[in-house]
Amino acid sequence: MKKYLNRREAGKILADELAAYKERDDAIVLALPRGGVPVAYEIAKQLHLPLDVFIVRKLGVPGHEELAMGAMAANGKIIFNDPIIQDLQISPTAIQQVIAKEQKELARREKIYRGIRLFPELRAKTIILVDDGIATGATMRTAIAALRQHDPASIIMAVPVADAVICQDMASLVDKLVCPLQPRELDAVGAWYDNFDQTTDEEVRTWLANVSGNC
Repeated sequence: MKKYLNRREAGKILADELAAYKERDDAIVLALPRGGVPVAYEIAKQLHLPLDVFIVRKLGVPGHEELAMGAMAANGKIIFNDPIIQDLQISPTAIQQVIAKEQKELARREKIYRGIRLFPELRAKTIILVDDGIATGATMRTAIAALRQHDPASIIMAVPVADAVICQDMASLVDKLVCPLQPRELDAVGAWYDNFDQTTDEEVRTWLANVSGNC
């Protein structure tokens, strides 16, 4: 399987597969920041659609933060990885401490990325939900569950690369799945990009300012 040059090239490839949604009045592109934003930017720009962010934070296991014991969305929706919590015997107190920490980070990012802009109306909308890749699916599952609470017409998950088994599982949660690369084992999303530099908060703000509400 061929790698992507960078996130923006991946977005252009996804945009080609999403051409049917170009200039749709009922469609919006939502990115999972930070890495999903440059991908989503190219989709929104090419399809002439509004762009916004939907912030979800992974709840990392204390001392092993790269391992997700759940995820939390900006609207308060939390989905736990119960097998991880039970296997590692993580206490309710420890879980609440992680939640409190991530709530602060969610609020910080909302303020930085959104400023005074209101969260978009999603009822009866077609949501194109974008990230730069999926390894475990914890963040994306939480985002989908949280967005369903807004009663959209449909949710389309668009990611450049994801584990094949995860893709099969996630397909049942959304109305449409677009994922060009589906390797059988995906240890790291960054391995499928030649350039996978960290996306900064300032870059996110710039991309949102260039597209959001201006399509």
